[in-house]
Amino acid sequence: MIRPRRAITGMSAILLPFTEGGDVDWPGFAAHVERTAAAGLIPAVNMDTGYVNLLAEETKREVLDRTKRVLGSRPFVAGAFVPSSPGSPFDVEAYDRAVGAVVEHGGTPILFQSHGLTALPEPELIAAYERLGRGCDAFLAFELGVMFAPFGRIYSLDTYRGLMGIKKCTGAKHSSLSRELEWQRIQLRDVVRPDFQVLTGNDLAIDMVMYGSDYLLGLSTFAPDLFAKRDRYWLTGDPRFHELNDVLQYLGFLAFREPVPAYKHSAAQLLKLRGWIACDAPHPKSPARPDSDRALLQLIATRLEALS
Repeated sequence: MIRPRRAITGMSAILLPFTEGGDVDWPGFAAHVERTAAAGLIPAVNMDTGYVNLLAEETKREVLDRTKRVLGSRPFVAGAFVPSSPGSPFDVEAYDRAVGAVVEHGGTPILFQSHGLTALPEPELIAAYERLGRGCDAFLAFELGVMFAPFGRIYSLDTYRGLMGIKKCTGAKHSSLSRELEWQRIQLRDVVRPDFQVLTGNDLAIDMVMYGSDYLLGLSTFAPDLFAKRDRYWLTGDPRFHELNDVLQYLGFLAFREPVPAYKHSAAQLLKLRGWIACDAPHPKSPARPDSDRALLQLIATRLEALS
């Protein structure tokens, strides 16, 4: 299944940095959006990496405003997130508002799952996604394992085939952490709809791009410049792809250990070590990593610098 010299589409979930006082570091955010786009990756805002589930509506709106201000007409993806709890109904109106806000700012919405959406029987899911696509020209779907969020659900292959049958659904992020499930989706895509993007969300197997996946990763926010370089190596058949991928994956294994949500603090620690943000504090309600991680991250940063 390995596909050499394939052009890889990379989307990178943007970290929302914070100050020691718990405020958003807006200049740091804007700089990272620009840095990511300049590297050749598509910025993805209001994602898990951007603490979307912890943000007030006005903050999510501000993220969109500032992203549009930085990027102008350049493309970006943004999460359409609907807060929910177990037993919540499928809230079409809330999704419409979330999708509309993204479209208004010129972005492509990626539809986060919710308790109401994933509680629907599988025969009703495709109709639900078709309904949610009415307010946009194109959208991305999102399968999320329950290890990441309690409202997540990995769909059956029949349902995945149905997603590919929705013209406005141009791709789907797959976050099961299972290579086998992702390989099945790639093979199905190749038969049913070759232009459909299987976007790996597997930060523990970033080499899935070798098999035909594109990506929307949180790990790439640590080093969008080096992910873009790795992707160029693959396109040109440069064997340096493998060594750079190995070090980036080592970073992923460290950052995405339990508790997994603390990877966002790891990202802030590395970005500060690289001189890209002024403070490495996470969101006040998000778990943190120990200070001792900084020494490990510095070793990895030094190794990555040697490969850059």
